[in-house]
Amino acid sequence: MIVRPVHVTDLPALLALVRQAGRGLSTLPAHEERLAHRLRWAQRTFAEQVERADADYLFVLEDDDQQVVGVSALAGAVGLREPWYNYRVGLTVSASPDLGIQRQIPTLFLNNEMTGQSEICSLFLRPDQRQGSNGRLLSLGRLLFVAEFPHLFGEKIITELRGSADEQGCSPFWDSVGRHFFKMDFSHADHLSGLGNKAFIAELMPRQPLYTCLLTEQAQAVIGKAHPNTEPALKILTAEGFSHKGYIDIFDAGPVIEAPISKIRTVRDSQSLVLAIGTPDDQAPVWLIHNRRLENCRITTAPARLVGNSLIVDRLTAKRLQLQPGNSIRAVPLRNQQQQAVAA
Repeated sequence: MIVRPVHVTDLPALLALVRQAGRGLSTLPAHEERLAHRLRWAQRTFAEQVERADADYLFVLEDDDQQVVGVSALAGAVGLREPWYNYRVGLTVSASPDLGIQRQIPTLFLNNEMTGQSEICSLFLRPDQRQGSNGRLLSLGRLLFVAEFPHLFGEKIITELRGSADEQGCSPFWDSVGRHFFKMDFSHADHLSGLGNKAFIAELMPRQPLYTCLLTEQAQAVIGKAHPNTEPALKILTAEGFSHKGYIDIFDAGPVIEAPISKIRTVRDSQSLVLAIGTPDDQAPVWLIHNRRLENCRITTAPARLVGNSLIVDRLTAKRLQLQPGNSIRAVPLRNQQQQAVAA
């Protein structure tokens, strides 16, 4: 398997993939014309023909038969061209000394505090390929790309994880909050946002803080909770150093998690090494490896052995990376040492 930049010729395969993903991939709607435009824009992004505010790094996961089985993306910056809204969960303290009453009420504040940060998004792996290290390669490959080209991104990486919504497109948080102001169902609002039409949020969303005690019990219960289908991604990113700082999605209340780029394990622990060809032993750990190219980047996972400044891999791995012995690579163990010890 390799992670590589999307090509315009990937349109049919990618369209089939996002149709399979269904409602859970609102940032990649199954609309052929819009998807074709995004593919063309991604190619311009990898060719460094766009500004960071417009950068859209769209990757695909491809098997050795050149079949596209997954997709993921990385935005250079959010909120610099159009508003980027989240709720921040805070506290409002009310007290009456005469009555001896003090209340701390969770409160939702509409904000744009993530403006300018980079975002990982649009992750989907075909269900029959959710095995081995495929999920980690698709998710963490983007972070190794950031490690190689940090100047293209903000100080933090953020991601909005999918919150509670059923297969019919109903969200308890939306039904308790958004529906009162937008007069549309959750799936329609989420679809408009995924298409980049977010101006209606600024026009219709109230600016005053919202007291969570006025929401339904069902809505309160899902604030900051990730959808069960998103929990594997959350587990991977938490191990990388991402955490929830109290920001949530304004539509389904899913958690917005974040990490300073310099603190992300894949970025922090990655090394510039020399590729060598050999036979890694049976106990060799699995590494995440990048060929250090931008427009023609290739990222893969493989058992490898570190000897001095050289990383020894087999010939198939070098072929996947389109590299020769002696070429420079950026690499990091796929799992940190604590995870390796637990797995053992």
